[in-house]
Amino acid sequence: MPERLNVLFLPHPLKASMFTPWGEDVVKAVGARHNLHIFDYDQPLSPQFEGIDVVIDHGGSAGVREMVDVASAARLWQILGTGFDHFDLDYWKAKGMPVANCPGAFSAVALAECAMMFILMLTRRYPIARARLDVGQLYEPLGLELEGIQLGIVGFGASGIELARRARPFGMEIAAIDIREIDDEERHEFGLSFVGKPSDLEKVVSESDILSLHLHLNDETHHIIDTRILSLMKPTAYLINVARGALVDEEALTQALISGQLGGAGIDAYSQEPPDLSSPLFSLPNVIATPHTAGVTDGTSRKRAQCAADNVDRIAAGLEPLYRIDL
Repeated sequence: MPERLNVLFLPHPLKASMFTPWGEDVVKAVGARHNLHIFDYDQPLSPQFEGIDVVIDHGGSAGVREMVDVASAARLWQILGTGFDHFDLDYWKAKGMPVANCPGAFSAVALAECAMMFILMLTRRYPIARARLDVGQLYEPLGLELEGIQLGIVGFGASGIELARRARPFGMEIAAIDIREIDDEERHEFGLSFVGKPSDLEKVVSESDILSLHLHLNDETHHIIDTRILSLMKPTAYLINVARGALVDEEALTQALISGQLGGAGIDAYSQEPPDLSSPLFSLPNVIATPHTAGVTDGTSRKRAQCAADNVDRIAAGLEPLYRIDL
């Protein structure tokens, strides 16, 4: 019989309100089969890590070096999230601590739905439409139908695929690029009009009416959308980012939007979080902005909690955890 493990959950260090539903779903998924403890930031650190077998870290933002220094018994550090660009992975590696995340598949539907929302709101020019309604002016502005326009998806992983799944019924032409090979079966299933590699970015950017980013943030993708790339986009095109803020040079984006070089943008992630709300980016009528909530849904919370619980069960059964990022 698999052993019953001691598991420590690290809630978000700054936002106690985020325990609902994230922490609650971890309690439901893990607590029934293992001894689950909730880290208390007001209590001494070391005693709370004594005898802990697995640490579940909300988003990777809770873990600090002092924690892994005293987590001598831990067999896995499980990040309850996808991205780990803000997590000190090299230090955990130096400590020999296995680290796993909950990869994109566990938030893909939520991200794709948010991107689709941006597409619909931008093409129907929602901020302007609402402003017209507020002054009693009807029948304006003119919207854009999605049928026949090109959606460029940069990064055809889990969330990019889910966006294509939702965009295809609207009759959009879909072009996708990824570092991996996109096979013929996927091309047929999602009706892709073009598939390519990162070297095809300029082609997809210049031809797309809507460009949606679905990339991890790393040295290669940092500011992948910069002044030069923005200059290649159609002046009527829309840029959507539900991935990582630093994929986009925000200053360059702001200037492109103000000058009319770009039609609009839907933004959920920012280089600096929380972002500087005094930036003109947030007062433009062709921008839809949300507070990094693209993946914040009840479905994502349940799926990530179950991902973490499955890895705890694997450790208990003497198996290797899934989705390791330290290898």
